[in-house]
Amino acid sequence: MLENVIEMFSYPFMVRAFIVGALVALCSSLLGVSLVLKRYSMIGDGLSHVGFGALAVAAALNAAPLAVAIPVVIVAAVLLLRIRGNSRIKGDAAIALISTSSLAVGVMVISMTTGMNTDVYNYMFGSILAMSAGDVRLSVVLAVIVLALYVFFYHKIFAITFDETFAQATGVKADLYNTLIAILTAVTIVLGMRMMGALLISSLIIFPALTSMRVCRTFKSVIINSAVISVVCLVIGITVSYVWATPAGASVVMANIAALLLYTIFGTVKNRGTK
Repeated sequence: MLENVIEMFSYPFMVRAFIVGALVALCSSLLGVSLVLKRYSMIGDGLSHVGFGALAVAAALNAAPLAVAIPVVIVAAVLLLRIRGNSRIKGDAAIALISTSSLAVGVMVISMTTGMNTDVYNYMFGSILAMSAGDVRLSVVLAVIVLALYVFFYHKIFAITFDETFAQATGVKADLYNTLIAILTAVTIVLGMRMMGALLISSLIIFPALTSMRVCRTFKSVIINSAVISVVCLVIGITVSYVWATPAGASVVMANIAALLLYTIFGTVKNRGTK
């Protein structure tokens, strides 16, 4: 087992997977706490479908996938916020409307151009082999920007997460920071899709936050714990994927499911002990 782990880091594609994966896991776990608490966690699932549609169009045009997908998904994220706040179409209905439409566009474009080839499979379910050196450089730069903006605006994000109305009354521009969260989420989703796939990337947003909330009680402790859980599960998932030749995205999700079960049991025992 130890020999396999040592051998794993001798391959450049595995090193790239760990670097990008850890950064994406960190970004998604931080953003996921706010999205889960605001009851808008399924935006990740919706945006991943938009990302798939954009990647399908990029593949058909032989364009750079990330260069096409990132702006498209950012526009979709902002549009979701506008529909949610200013229309009769609310919340989950808005996500379903945009995500299913984007998925249909992606499938139609693929069926009329490249067909259901290996690249499409990788976009749907993820692949640690899908990231080029150029993708890694762009992903690292964008992930660092996401983390820096989150840390810089941490107090504003905290304010609109717990009481948006009170935050607005104290002068916080809630719409601006909601848009910021949506944009950061969109970038993170696109970065993670190459490895996790469109069908599984939203798990990186939802699972760590829910897992941390089984035990932690303060916003800061949930964020820190969520970040640690997300990165640890990512590392475990990729290692399992390499050693036993399982799909990387699914392996990471299974590690997150195991963490959720363990934290749920621990939280239940802890709560009974305090009564």
